[in-house]
Amino acid sequence: MTHPTAFIAPEAELGADVSIGPFAVIQGPCEIGEGSRIDAHAVIHSYVRMGRNNHVHPHAVLGGLPQDLGFDPATETYLEIGDDNVFRECVTLSRATRKGRATRIGSGNYLMNNSHVGHDCTLGDYNIFASGATLGGHVQMGDRVFLGGGVMVHQFCRIGSLAMLQGLAGINKDVIPYTLVGGRPGKHYRLNLVGMRRAGIDGERLKAISAAYRRLKNRQNLDGLTDTPELIYLRAWLAAESKRGGILGFVDVSGCDD
Repeated sequence: MTHPTAFIAPEAELGADVSIGPFAVIQGPCEIGEGSRIDAHAVIHSYVRMGRNNHVHPHAVLGGLPQDLGFDPATETYLEIGDDNVFRECVTLSRATRKGRATRIGSGNYLMNNSHVGHDCTLGDYNIFASGATLGGHVQMGDRVFLGGGVMVHQFCRIGSLAMLQGLAGINKDVIPYTLVGGRPGKHYRLNLVGMRRAGIDGERLKAISAAYRRLKNRQNLDGLTDTPELIYLRAWLAAESKRGGILGFVDVSGCDD
């Protein structure tokens, strides 16, 4: 269903059962997957490729030009979005800066009002952004991360899966997977135990992550630890290239059980 006041460019490709609300603007070329809903006054710019069953709330703007002073607006870059995402009021997502490249959003993410994803970012699945959370350009985020309200993440940082960032945290280096982070500048202070248990990580798997975290706090390697799925991911994450100078520091957590 399309409201008569909506503008839809001839080049836009809409899947079956797409709903377009009053005064929404759909530029082209772009692709909107079946079952998606674009609410009143939302704007979908050119070069957006959106999967199925996404919900774009009023006044959200997806695929706007990157906020980069050196970007040539004539450059063809993309915003690619998976399935089942929710973009609440006034969310903004920028497309990439280099020709043929894309800002990528996975599936099942929930971005609350006024949150922002900068150009060239890559998000995994089932992440949650509370109101006003912001990613600078080129940020890489794993799966099931929670960003508290007003979190600010510096460009080129990496946020590991199942991390939880306290509201108003200022992140200027990489965030280790499975951890809780807070402060400005942000620091790791313990494991995200609740998040891991909700994800089904318990028993020996949880003990392995706890042992790895203790070693990381003490600047020790992870040699000899059991290769659980979480440890395999953590080792690969630690071995990957970082442009932000390694990982955040640690708060003194002496006396904690993890």
